[in-house]
Amino acid sequence: MRRTSKLTRVAVGVASIALAATACGGTSSDSGSDDGGDTKGLAIAYDIGGKGDQSFNDAAYAGLQKAQKEFKYKTADIEPTEGETNADKEQRLASLAKQGYNPVIGVGFAYGPAMEAVAKKYPDTTFGIVDSVVEGDNVASLVFAEEQASYLAGVAAAKATKSNTVGFIGGVDIPLIHKFEAGYKQGVQDTSGGKVKVLSQYLTQTAEEGGFSSPDKGKAAAEGQIEKNADVLYQAAGLSGQGVIEAAAKAKVWAIGVDSDQYEQAALSSYKGYILTSALKDVGGAVYALAKSVEDGKPLTGTQTFDLKVNGVGLSESNPEFAKIPGLADAVAKAKEGIIDGSIKVKTE
Repeated sequence: MRRTSKLTRVAVGVASIALAATACGGTSSDSGSDDGGDTKGLAIAYDIGGKGDQSFNDAAYAGLQKAQKEFKYKTADIEPTEGETNADKEQRLASLAKQGYNPVIGVGFAYGPAMEAVAKKYPDTTFGIVDSVVEGDNVASLVFAEEQASYLAGVAAAKATKSNTVGFIGGVDIPLIHKFEAGYKQGVQDTSGGKVKVLSQYLTQTAEEGGFSSPDKGKAAAEGQIEKNADVLYQAAGLSGQGVIEAAAKAKVWAIGVDSDQYEQAALSSYKGYILTSALKDVGGAVYALAKSVEDGKPLTGTQTFDLKVNGVGLSESNPEFAKIPGLADAVAKAKEGIIDGSIKVKTE
């Protein structure tokens, strides 16, 4: 029987864990404890874009780093390959399980079919999948209320805009990214009373076309929205979002980051003055929480939901300019309170 629960927080906060992520890409790695023991722990398989995206995948890696440091065991993080198939993903997950890693986590919804197949073959291994729900007695589905964080981003955008035009750029036109768009639009409209226009654009129809891994596509889309007077751009586009941030900084308009606190990412430091805030998603905390549950002998399974109530999503305030825009911080705080107490119902599509 699957357990569905709203996870009690055992992980670190959304803002702090993201900062532990490395700022550079790399090949797959295997890091071990100083004692040279054979114990193998957490392994993660990256989504499109891989390590170094300053966002989604790097947040997962931060969770792995925290688990490795705390539990002193061997870990593995494996990069995706270009144009890979579900069979490739299945082979990757199976290989990690066969080697004895536990838990094994697929970072991203694309691992769904592979996870479902592999979990059945390795019933003694706990599997986790980020951003998707997979049935299985030994599978934890780590899902987030992205729409809630995006609503707060919309509130911030409505308060920050001077042109009364803001933008949303999604990496791929899929239901998961629709949640980001829906929450953002609602936050903008509720805050502005419908006075602020939202321009929306998706980079590609499928992930295989590079919507999450093409900074050049993100940059071009951002430049197009800026030409239409958008002065705040929110991106939910993985590695492609770096191009959005670059274009915003060049035009001296605001960008809103996603997943990790992108204001604090070293690789984006030259643009940080124009990263107003980031819609946070504690992927690292979720990864760590699953690893801890296995280490404690009580593996999480079923759907684990990370929302505002458990600090699983949020909005960063790292940029000092965030506090200087009249009414912005108060409006965000009020919206957060409303979402938590249920007086604000955030749309998902």
